[in-house]
Amino acid sequence: MEAVDRTFGRVFSERGRLYTESLSPGKRIYGERLVTVSKTEYREWDPRRSKLSAYLSVGGRAFPFRSDSKVLYLGASSGTTASHVADICPEGKVYCVEFAQRMFRDLVGTCDTRPNMMPILGDATKPEEYSVFVDSVDVVYQDVAQKRQADIICDNMDAYNAQFGMVAVKARSEDVTASPESIFSMAEARIRDRGFHILDAKSIEPYEKSHEMIVFERR
Repeated sequence: MEAVDRTFGRVFSERGRLYTESLSPGKRIYGERLVTVSKTEYREWDPRRSKLSAYLSVGGRAFPFRSDSKVLYLGASSGTTASHVADICPEGKVYCVEFAQRMFRDLVGTCDTRPNMMPILGDATKPEEYSVFVDSVDVVYQDVAQKRQADIICDNMDAYNAQFGMVAVKARSEDVTASPESIFSMAEARIRDRGFHILDAKSIEPYEKSHEMIVFERR
């Protein structure tokens, strides 16, 4: 590889593959490919392992992360995607909220490789629980597979005065009997009802079935 084209901030593309500029060179999180170009190391960002990468891979056009963004990441799991967000926001902070204790143990290990990641064991439906760790943030990113996904992110947006939100809506977590399209429409409508403006709403198939990424901002 001779060159990497910039896509968004510290996200780069080369021959259809996405990469983030590594904040901790030499350290892999999930066995991802590492590439060095002009003494700069990049980590391949697999869209089959990350809904945020999938969104960019299918042509997502709204990307609110900046180098100094403070991000509240809800449903961080073991930190796969959150580690790439940390690469993208090297001067900011990524507050990683995870509820499952087993995944949280893995998340703690991931955060050890990125000084701007903070692991928080907490319930995303109760934003007041982690207010001792988080003040205000710029972006709330949510990947929580349960009911009321739109309200959960909006509650956190309001609690931490965030300007931007991104939520990966999983239709089957809301209602297995309803069509994904109707679930997505209801989620978008609920976000608007809560006073936010939608910037982009896009299916992330074929990487994730029955998922839509919604990106929105405070009016």
